[in-house]
Amino acid sequence: MSATPDATLAELASSSLGDVERKRRRFRPETVPAFVYIFGVILLVIVLAAIFAPLVAPHGSNDQSLRHRLTPPAWIEDGSSTYLLGTDRLGRDILSRIIYGGRASLAIGFAALLIGGTIGTTLGLIAGYFGKAVDEIIMTVVDIQLAFPFILLAIAVVAVLGSSFKVLIVVVGLSGWVTYARVARARVLTLKEIGFTEAIRSVGATDWRILLRHILPNTLSPLIVIGSLELARLIILEATLSFLSLGVKPPTPSWGGMIGDGREYLGSTTGWWISIFPGAVLFLTALGVSRIGDWVRDALDPTLRTA
Repeated sequence: MSATPDATLAELASSSLGDVERKRRRFRPETVPAFVYIFGVILLVIVLAAIFAPLVAPHGSNDQSLRHRLTPPAWIEDGSSTYLLGTDRLGRDILSRIIYGGRASLAIGFAALLIGGTIGTTLGLIAGYFGKAVDEIIMTVVDIQLAFPFILLAIAVVAVLGSSFKVLIVVVGLSGWVTYARVARARVLTLKEIGFTEAIRSVGATDWRILLRHILPNTLSPLIVIGSLELARLIILEATLSFLSLGVKPPTPSWGGMIGDGREYLGSTTGWWISIFPGAVLFLTALGVSRIGDWVRDALDPTLRTA
């Protein structure tokens, strides 16, 4: 004897409640891995230092003192406690520039993430829901961008339009929208197979109401995971452009620009700290975001749920 509709709905509701409870258990403090707390604290310190840079930084980001140029870190011979991480060739404090540089690098990364996520999610929802010609056009654009080395396109655009903050945010943001579009489209196609969209439409709901109120909330989990993983890539992309002198323009500090400023001193006993310390902060930031993103993905992945 086949199950009644009420019984089927009850089973689905029970399964959904069970999944919610499993997710809650994965996010309880006692079940969170230690590395999440470690990297979370590191990222929190970096973000707060960037936000409150004028209060935290021991010097101004562009305060110069040629008398103290290329001063080594405080723990090295001839170092000074005034400049804990040393100074660059213009006598600017490395620690202060790292703190202020986080403002540019993180602001561009987060803003680009918002732009790329919004554009990609919107186009993915539209492509998956309406299908046919709309889907074909959007997916063709996705394939074109994936087939072209984006870093070359970014370099060309920045070289022509300049490297203002607005241009950098747009260019970096457009580098990742295709990932959101593909995942959102696939998710919509899966949800459409369930058939609940037809039931909702039968009671008078418009297409946009169905998309925004019913389909979008059911696509957020994978998109949030993608965003957490994409943030690290976007920060590194901005640093790459700044390293190539196509990103944030001097005298505004950025981590990539600082690494580029000190590259001529790498391998020598003088000035190596100019690139090493901002590079280390960039590495820790990207690693922390990626590791936390991996954990979020595992926590939300239905194939990894435990009873």
